[in-house]
Amino acid sequence: MRYYIIAGERSGDLHGSNLVKSLTRLQPQSTFRGFGGDGMRQAGVELVMHYDQLAFMGFEAVFNFLKIARYMSACKQDILQHNPSALILIDYGGFNRRIASFGKANGIKVHYYIPPKVWAWRQNRAWQLKKSVDHMYVILPFEKEFYRQYDFEVDYVGNPVLDAIRSFRPNTSFLQQYNLSSSQPLVALLPGSRTRELQKIVPVMAEVAKAHTSFHFVVAAIRNLPNELYKPLSGLKNVTFIYDATYDLLTHASAAIVTSGTATLETALFKVPQVVVYKAGYLEYLIASWVVKVKFISLVNLIAGREVVKELIQHDASANLVEEELLKLVEKGRYQQEMLKSYEQLYTTLDIGSASDNTAQLIATHSELSSN
Repeated sequence: MRYYIIAGERSGDLHGSNLVKSLTRLQPQSTFRGFGGDGMRQAGVELVMHYDQLAFMGFEAVFNFLKIARYMSACKQDILQHNPSALILIDYGGFNRRIASFGKANGIKVHYYIPPKVWAWRQNRAWQLKKSVDHMYVILPFEKEFYRQYDFEVDYVGNPVLDAIRSFRPNTSFLQQYNLSSSQPLVALLPGSRTRELQKIVPVMAEVAKAHTSFHFVVAAIRNLPNELYKPLSGLKNVTFIYDATYDLLTHASAAIVTSGTATLETALFKVPQVVVYKAGYLEYLIASWVVKVKFISLVNLIAGREVVKELIQHDASANLVEEELLKLVEKGRYQQEMLKSYEQLYTTLDIGSASDNTAQLIATHSELSSN
């Protein structure tokens, strides 16, 4: 089989590389070409373009519209020239939804692994996906039921975050390396990677750290972000910064203060009690409150279908309320135990085997059936 695979971001490259490895085990003669990163290249993909050239977000994408249009055109031309047996699209919704429509119009089978979160906002995009995608593989259990409303049967394949955690091997010298004490409660601070969110939430985290000197706060920082964003936390005696070691931090953390996103799910799967905080600019929050169609912002609560972890959003994301929640999380009482019990149920819900292996098996089966 000749596969053309497209991932436009770092996370997509990771999931793409694992998927290619799984497909190669099932179909050793298959070839892979497409857009991605170093991980996919190492897995055996003939890379046409690196995701570094495609990674535009927010207003940056608007200003680079012509450049993105050129990349889109080049991608379409390369697909036609390569004439693949099937397209495999990974996340990267704005770009890949258009490529899906293009593939369908040109008679190419389209597989979409980790589709865009249309259930959260602009839900009518589900109709477009149904029209342009032959087989879709979702990573959140409730997505299967969501697409059923649109008469679109999709496959739940498990969650790649669980795969990553299973394969993680902790650094046994982590505490010594960062001069951290196991006798003192470690609070993980996961402020995320979006500049605007850090500007709002880091000062809140700093206030909490100043108020609780008996706790040691450890920030999972991002190397390529300006140090200025972390300035409110810098210089505090009970605050340590780490880089590229979030899973090691979660292995030892007593509690965590987390912004919304995948980190909430990772924190839960490491069985760390958490509070989710989110703050945006007034206009951004106003727009989000109009268009977002879900009850919760954290993946933990979305998957559970109820409040498992406390979400402190916008005005509620104050230092006082975060402190109040943190104290309940650290205390080994009923509140903490109920949360940990819910985490166990979450793990059971997600645990249906390797997401990449399950997806590869389905793609291989569908591809072989369509080629006969």
